[in-house]
Amino acid sequence: MKTNAVRMLDKLEISYELRDYEVDPDDLAAEAVAAKIGLDPERVFKTLVARGDRTGIVLAVIPGNTQLDLKALAQLSGNRKVETVALKDVQPLTGYIRGGVTALACKKDYPVYIDEIMQVFDRVSISAGVRGTQILLAPADYGRAVNGIWGAIAQDKPSF
Repeated sequence: MKTNAVRMLDKLEISYELRDYEVDPDDLAAEAVAAKIGLDPERVFKTLVARGDRTGIVLAVIPGNTQLDLKALAQLSGNRKVETVALKDVQPLTGYIRGGVTALACKKDYPVYIDEIMQVFDRVSISAGVRGTQILLAPADYGRAVNGIWGAIAQDKPSF
């Protein structure tokens, strides 16, 4: 299936592989997706939508087994404060639903901040813009496609 994200990669002549998986609407976590497509969770990146007090909407792309460091994102993006947007606002802002959000072919051309750890991998996985399909590609190609800004914006999830 060709999504807008896939069409964008085709237009940019970027090499990729698609991986489909069974969607569980009750478990859209990146770790679950990673297991279904046979990748380590740190190679499956999720895209989060945030709002900065100075810049407005920004996208943050971090490994699936981490959480967003809001202070680091604020600093990297030139904001004093950044907060993730409410789930109800994600689709109107991006055109994508939870579990299918990607910075590729987003509704608007928002600034994209990518956790720098992505660069250590040869291939990573990101959403194809729909639940049930992931795109595997080289980090440098992804960064170029979304005009990404690299930085340390992820942190380990707290263990309880």
